[in-house]
Amino acid sequence: MSTPNELSHIDAQGGVRMVDIGSKPESIRQAVSRVTVQLSAHTFGLLQDRALPKGDVLTTAQVAGIQAAKQTAQLIPMCHPLPLSHIDVQFELDQERAQIRIEALAATTASTGVEMEALVAAQIAALTIYDMCKAVQKDIVISNTRLILKSGGRSGTYRAAK
Repeated sequence: MSTPNELSHIDAQGGVRMVDIGSKPESIRQAVSRVTVQLSAHTFGLLQDRALPKGDVLTTAQVAGIQAAKQTAQLIPMCHPLPLSHIDVQFELDQERAQIRIEALAATTASTGVEMEALVAAQIAALTIYDMCKAVQKDIVISNTRLILKSGGRSGTYRAAK
């Protein structure tokens, strides 16, 4: 385990390493992330009417986000594979702004946190929305990806400022 002044993912020779979490106690951990997808009013209307050419965008994006969270350790080199106990991906539609706000929750009982799983779930859900809408709009903007909440572990609870 590293001390606070050491970089946890750098070894003595300056190379990368996976942190040893073997001596850390397990605890209930949860993370919530959020991302925004900006569509045109036209595309947003098609999405609401389920009239986009590739089908049910939000259900597909929800499943993609859940699948992605389960694959995080294969995508992010220094992430530990985790036994996820819960993953949830939800959408809030803002018709006035033609925006979709995605919120992803990941939970586990483990020796390390699930922030990356929540962030990957939200991002892949957003990219799936892009993929399913790109036939009618190419300039979709995915933005404001952030961690909203993290709980459990030695560092305790983190809540993002509003």
